[in-house]
Amino acid sequence: MNCAHRGSRRRVIGGLEVTKVDQPVATSVLDRLKACSTATLTTQLFKRNFRQQFLVGLTPLNPDAASFAGEAFTLRFIPSREDRDWDLGDLHKRGEDNVQWEAVEAIGAGQVLVIDSRNDVRAASAGNMLMTRMLRKGVAGAVTDGAFRDGTEISQMAFPAFCAGRTASTRPAFHRAADMQLPIGCAGVAVYPGDIVVGDPDGVVVVPRQIAEEVAHDSYEQELRERYLFTKIDAGAPLWGTYPPNEETLREYAEWRARPVTT
Repeated sequence: MNCAHRGSRRRVIGGLEVTKVDQPVATSVLDRLKACSTATLTTQLFKRNFRQQFLVGLTPLNPDAASFAGEAFTLRFIPSREDRDWDLGDLHKRGEDNVQWEAVEAIGAGQVLVIDSRNDVRAASAGNMLMTRMLRKGVAGAVTDGAFRDGTEISQMAFPAFCAGRTASTRPAFHRAADMQLPIGCAGVAVYPGDIVVGDPDGVVVVPRQIAEEVAHDSYEQELRERYLFTKIDAGAPLWGTYPPNEETLREYAEWRARPVTT
């Protein structure tokens, strides 16, 4: 079955046939998505009948480095097995036949590593060495529904890293990296290579690639409108007629929006 989606094709990386997205999303679209809250994005997605695109239960290790937007680069883990992953006499051999390292080397600047760890936090999905490698490559962030190790070090990095927990256990104890750049599930949400992943201090949301531009536009407009509506609520206006706005409030907003910017 061909798992590629619109705007993508197949190629081989490290011996694996993977999905490669051909047409990058415009920087202006990513900038607008990054400027919007995940709450606003989920509202716009809900209006388009996407009920749950938020990765529930994931938090940033460094809340001061949590905002990002980029194309998803997917990695899938399966349970490890003693005959494949448990060479405890020589841990350096983990570099051989290692799809995780292949993924870290293949991911590009501006992309987001999204790891399907089966919601299993018993062993690490990655640690500070891999995070540092991706940081220096210009990767936009890393997301897993499992755990990261070296949490203290990662929490001090200027790199968005979201996870369901922390652990000290090394990955091969419970995880084997099976493949990359194929559709995965992360925290119960389907993620396809090239989808747009957006994060803020509250969490992570996945925007289907084919609607990213329209969601970015409408979300940005919603942010501006709600900024105005908040001033009215904060000044004592009732919810009814203000949030959501009625025709009179929308007219007031249009007048407010049309005013020249003063410096």
